[in-house]
This record gives sequence, C-alpha cells and structure tokens, in this order.
Amino acid sequence: MNQLKSYAKGQWHTANEGFKNCHHAINGQVIAQISSAGLDFSGMLDYAKTKGQAGLAKMTFHERALMLKELALYLMSRKKEFYQLSTATGATKLDSWIDIDGGIGTLFVYSGKGRREMPDHHILLDGPPEHISKNGSFLAQHICTSLQGVAIHINAFNFPCWGMLEKLAPSLLAGVPAIVKPASDTAYLTALMFQAMIESSIIPEGSVQLICGSTGNLLDLLTCQDVVAFTGSASTGQYLKSKPNITTNAVRFTMEADSLNCSILTPDAKPDTPEFDYYVKEVVKEMTVKSGQKCTAIRRAIIPAELTDAVAAAISKELEQVVIGDPAQEGVKMGSLASLAQQTEVRERVAELRTSCDLIYGDPNQVEVFGGNDEQGAFVSPILLLNKQPLVNHQAHDIEAFGPVSTLMPYNNLAEAAQLANLGQGSLVGSIFGHDDEAVCELVNHTAAFHGRLMLINRDSAGESSGHGSPLPHLVHGGPGRAGGGEEMGGIRGVKHYMQRTAIQGSPTTLMKLTEKYMPKAKTTKPPSHPFKLYYEELVVGQAITTESREISLADIESFAELSGDHFYAHMDDDAAERNPFFDGRVAHGYFLVSMAAGLFVYPDEGPVLANYGLDDLRFTEPVYPGDAITIQLTCKQKSYRRGKGYGEVRWDLQATNQNSEIVAAYDILTMVASHTEPFEE
Repeated sequence: MNQLKSYAKGQWHTANEGFKNCHHAINGQVIAQISSAGLDFSGMLDYAKTKGQAGLAKMTFHERALMLKELALYLMSRKKEFYQLSTATGATKLDSWIDIDGGIGTLFVYSGKGRREMPDHHILLDGPPEHISKNGSFLAQHICTSLQGVAIHINAFNFPCWGMLEKLAPSLLAGVPAIVKPASDTAYLTALMFQAMIESSIIPEGSVQLICGSTGNLLDLLTCQDVVAFTGSASTGQYLKSKPNITTNAVRFTMEADSLNCSILTPDAKPDTPEFDYYVKEVVKEMTVKSGQKCTAIRRAIIPAELTDAVAAAISKELEQVVIGDPAQEGVKMGSLASLAQQTEVRERVAELRTSCDLIYGDPNQVEVFGGNDEQGAFVSPILLLNKQPLVNHQAHDIEAFGPVSTLMPYNNLAEAAQLANLGQGSLVGSIFGHDDEAVCELVNHTAAFHGRLMLINRDSAGESSGHGSPLPHLVHGGPGRAGGGEEMGGIRGVKHYMQRTAIQGSPTTLMKLTEKYMPKAKTTKPPSHPFKLYYEELVVGQAITTESREISLADIESFAELSGDHFYAHMDDDAAERNPFFDGRVAHGYFLVSMAAGLFVYPDEGPVLANYGLDDLRFTEPVYPGDAITIQLTCKQKSYRRGKGYGEVRWDLQATNQNSEIVAAYDILTMVASHTEPFEE
C-alpha cells in the first residue's frame, strides 16, 4: 500500500498510525493511505524560519523569480507522470491540463512579473516618496520587506497541483518559506509533484515542507510574522480563522472560499445573438469541467424571465451531448467527483435545493457512465435546476452543491438581476454576457462590490476570453463576504500578502542607501568619467553630472516647429500665446527640451550604453522662453541587472533647470547598459 510521506526538516517522514484511506475516484479502490502522525510541527516551523528563511534571504527578487522559472521548466519535463496519476482524481485530460499546466504556468507568470515589476533587491518600494518637510531634508518612503515567518498553505481537493503552485509562487517570490498542507482526498497527486520539486534541488533547503494528513497543533504555534493561506469551504475557513491563537496574534489569514458565483445574461442577448450562444456554452462548460468542482463555477445563472424556456432548452441540449465516464475512455467529456463522500455531499445538497427549485435536467441519484458505474466511482449527472421565484426562495443563494449543478434564476429588470447577483453574499467571480454596453455597465456598477472578479463577454471579446471560471495569476483571485474576504495572486499584489509594509522616515541620502534608489535631494557623487562610458557594474546609484547650459533662441523654436510639424499657437504666435493664462509669450516646445537635453548629456561615442528604451513620468513644470538658459542634472536613479543577458536596466533621473534654478522639466530615462562580466546575449 502506498503510504504518503510528509516532508519535514529536510527529510521524508512516514507515519505508523492514524491512517486514512484515499480512494481512486473512478473505481473506488484504495490508492493511498495518509497520516501525519509523529510530525514535529514546532520543529517544522523552526526549520523553516532558520534554514528556509536564510536560503531565501540570500536571494534578490530577481533571483527568486529565476528560481521559479527553473522550477517550472523542471516540472514541465515531468508532467507526463502527473497526468497519469491525475486520472485517479476523476479528471479528464482537459481537467488535468487546467490543474497541472495551469499551476506550472502560474510559476512562469510570477517569474516574469517578478523580474519586470520588482527590483533586483530585497526591498520592494510601495509608491513614490512622501515629501513631509519644507526643504526636503526629511523624507518618507513606504517599503515592503519579507515577513520573518512561515506561510501555511492549506489547499482544497479540487486542484491538487494548481492549488499548491498558485500559493507557492507569490510566497517564495516574497522570500517566505512555506509549509504545504493538501486536502487528503487528492493528496497523492500533490505529493507526487512535491516530490519532484524536492528532487529538482532547485528550491533552497527548508523553503518548502509538506504535511500529508492533519495539521495537528500547527496553527496554535503561529506568530504575527506567519501567514495562513486557506482554500476550501467557507465553514472550515471561518473555523480556522477564529482559532484563539490566530486572533490573539493577529496572524494574517487569507481565505479563498467556495462561493455561489453567478453569470448574468442581459435582455438584449436573444437566442439569435452570439451572446446567447456564448452564455449557454459557458454555463455548460462551468458545470462539466472538473465535474463542476471549481470554486469559481457558475452556480446561479441569472437570466431574463422571457428567455427562461429558451435558455433551459439550449443548456439541456448541450448537456445531452456530454459523455460521462472513465477519463481513460475515448470520447469521455466529464469524469467523476473526487470521492464517494463528495458524491454523497452533492446529492444531499441537490435534495435540499429541490425543496424550492424544479429539476430541469439530470437525475441526481443515478447516471449513465461510460467505462464505469456510479456505485464504485464518484459519478454524478449534471443537474440543472430552476428557481422560479429567486427573490423569495433563497436556498439557491445559500446552499452550494459542489459539483455539476447550476440553477436558473429569472429576473424582470436589471435592478432585479443585480439584486439576485448580490444575494450570493460575496463571490469569487461573476460574469455578464451582453452586447448592450449600457446594460452591462449598469450591472457592473451595482454588483462589483460583491465580487472579486467580473468577466464581461460580448461578440468582440469572446474569442480571446479566458473563461468565467479561470483564475489568472495576473488578477486578484478572491472575493468579499462568503468568498472569504481575501485575495490570492493578483500579480505582485499577491506577493505583498507575504510582506510587511513599513513607512520609513529619514534623510534622502539614508533612504537612497536603504532602497538603492535615488531620492529627491539625496547627496550625489561624481562618477569617475562620463556615466555613459561606465559599464553596469561601475555605475553607482546617486552618481550625477551637471551639464553646461544652453540658451534657447527663437530660431530654435521655429526650426523645431518646421522639423516636427508642430505649429501649436503658443510656440508660433506671440499675441495668441500672451492671451493664454499660463504664458507670457511664445514658449519652447516641451519635446524640443527633451531632445535638447539629450544633446547636453549624451556621450556620443560607442560605449556600454546599448539603447534608450523609454521615458517615464515626463512633466513640463515651467514654461521656457527665448533667452532662457537650460542646464541638465543627470543622476543614476536605480539599477536592475538582467541575469544571463549581459546587460542591466538603468533608470536615470533627469532635471532640467533654467537660469533661475527653477525646474522646467523632469523625467526618468530608461537605458540598457552592457555588463563587463558576461557577454551580451541578443
């Protein structure tokens, strides 16, 4: 018998008692046994906070991001074995693709975003500096630093791979070690992928550990530096969140709970429109993918009352084409639930819903199965219900059958549709299908506060839509109220869940040293030569040059107007410019100042600077008149090395001042600067 092992303190641990059986979802056979008996939970926390934390702390955000990419590539090379075992969870090939490739894809996304949106440093800046003193000698800057604790990841049974990886990606990028606790029913697949991660030797020792079985007293040992990220039922989440130690120590608790998500069809989406067809297909897909075992599945289909019969008939017709059975059999489109216990649970919830809803399609108590049966395997028929009075009968707004079950809810006007959507008391995701943008916007304005994500679909967007039930690592995954009140992923927002935001106050020079980013009025240093002659490694944040001045002439303005074609009156007509309340006469083009500034600070010969690839935050703060003399200060503001590419990205702070020391223009210049330690890779 396969006994699932935990991974604690750098070693595999096998329990010798307290085992629970894990069953094959298709044939009901025992596939593994699971127990965490004998684990030293206190020792696991200590090991993560010492060994794991030390390894991650040595790495910058970019190094951790590259680690995620390397791990993703390794897992991709072994995904065939994950797919083979995934069928035991009742998953079809498409279901497995969402779970396995989707999870690995999340690692890739966080790797890319970490390198693009975070510094090559250990501190993440949160917003611009705050100017809190009169002369600028005392600044404030919000920063985010890694929590000095452990992330406890408690995952659900429906996505044993994706659920683990979508939490690990942001926590490891933040520099926080994790202890993974998968749901028991499908933990055998999580354990297989976790074993591959350890065998890769890519992740620093102690940065990931695995609990197969109960968490014991783990949550009672956490401190204010620890984080719990939970996915599962709302009732379980609320129970864990209310544990005395969690509340006493204000342990961060991010909860993503199953919710009664809705999809709304707008009145203009008649049966002869593309939006109607898209809606029907989406509802059917969300009922049948993963056998409806998705926290984002459409549980409530909110439709115009006059279209009830048409929608019911169209969905039923599509469901008739779905072949249910063993995913290993050719032609099977929907597999089983994850366990017989889940099958019983779904059937009980459907029975409760039927006290106020009519059965439109399916038989909750039996189903025709291809290559199996619904006694040994955890199969359930797709179930479509109709709640004729959804504003009166609220069971379908309160009871969730976590399987291939959805309920039609007719409405008479958009206000009713929004009211029905919000009766879900907070959802992970909602969707709106319609071509009438006014109706769609009205619905968004009245429902967004109850949803973590809203997907708006019409004929223009459907072709590239990611789908109602597809959480993306770029976007927030979570929602208010019943959905748990938390947020996962959301790009770098998800990383910040594992970091502490701190307001740092001090001199600009001290803050520059701390953040490795030039701050306004920080003390600068003179580079050994023109900064464009220095390689990436030779540049130091705070190095600055001040150029000679150039006087702007009327001829300059007119020449630039002819060259650019920009004959705006303020540049060409004295009388018109004087009537402008902002000017006292003809002024120089702002873009001429940008070009002229380059002429003052650029070193013309071939050197380490490979390219200028953009300007950020360009502002023209004072008008420039003929006769004004402009001087440029160029300061190395921030550096970010592109490992393996042979160059780094250097951000320069530029300030253009006139003869009265007034700043007339300010912006950041972005350049790629060659390294002298590794060759440039095209």
